[in-house]
Amino acid sequence: MNKVLVTGASGFVGRTLCEMLVSKGVLVTAAVRNTDIEGCVFIGEINAQTEWADVLVGVDCVVHLAARVHVMNETSSNPLEDYRCVNVKGTQKLARDAAKAGVKRLVYLSTIKVNGENTFENPFTEKDIPHPVGPYALSKMEAENSLRQISDDTGMSVVIIRPVLVYGPGVKANFQTMMRWLVRGVPLPLGAIHNKRSLVALDNLVDLIATCIDHPAAANQTFLVSDDEDLSSTELLRRMAGSLDKRVCFLPVPAVLLQAGAVLLGRRDVAQRLLESLQVDISQTKAILGWTPPVSVDDALKKTAEDFLSRASE
Repeated sequence: MNKVLVTGASGFVGRTLCEMLVSKGVLVTAAVRNTDIEGCVFIGEINAQTEWADVLVGVDCVVHLAARVHVMNETSSNPLEDYRCVNVKGTQKLARDAAKAGVKRLVYLSTIKVNGENTFENPFTEKDIPHPVGPYALSKMEAENSLRQISDDTGMSVVIIRPVLVYGPGVKANFQTMMRWLVRGVPLPLGAIHNKRSLVALDNLVDLIATCIDHPAAANQTFLVSDDEDLSSTELLRRMAGSLDKRVCFLPVPAVLLQAGAVLLGRRDVAQRLLESLQVDISQTKAILGWTPPVSVDDALKKTAEDFLSRASE
């Protein structure tokens, strides 16, 4: 592809993707919606009225990363409509304008939450019937369906990527909190968790997105993505502590007691992420694209830890 438009270019994934594409000689138009950043195109809020025509001139592929993301402490009186305004209607407008401008492909970053919140015996696959829980996941599924219909109507190819939890340099939220715990040496009651969680390093996700921009076999496919190595919460914490060069006491508290305590404290959502399993099968992604994650879990954790420690020392 000669020219790529990246929405959400100032975000966690967008910054790294733009840097990678530029390093490969790709002409990138980096679009942001809330702040005027030097070198980026300011497009304002993303909704059904967003004007895309000017930034789509000459664009071969759109990578749509911008979204109203999952909100932990929701305050909206109608969160589903707020999610739909950006994630569904905004995506529909962008896709239709892109097809009208002659864009050949749109790569859409969705979420594994379209599949569901957790797995039991079998990992999620692309063929599973979607089971979104909550307004965020529902809006992302609706956006996926809209894109497939627009592709059928216009001939513009669409690629959908559903990542699991993304970590890497600059990661925020729960992953950052976990590293803070480990650095402080707080004893953690998570030494006996036997779940399995799929994660994806930022560099691995960006590499897959870049692959999907122009890979012929990616057209009109849905891909799941992970590091292809699943870890229990206990194993993740131990390996992250090693990357941070910290010794931490892990108390082997049974998961059933942790679950009960989380319910009493009103933190069922935290318990779900720490105690339950969420695995994905990326065999279709690897087979169709001939792709494998280029970065190992340990190397990605080390890079994440080094960035975290360097920021803490500033």
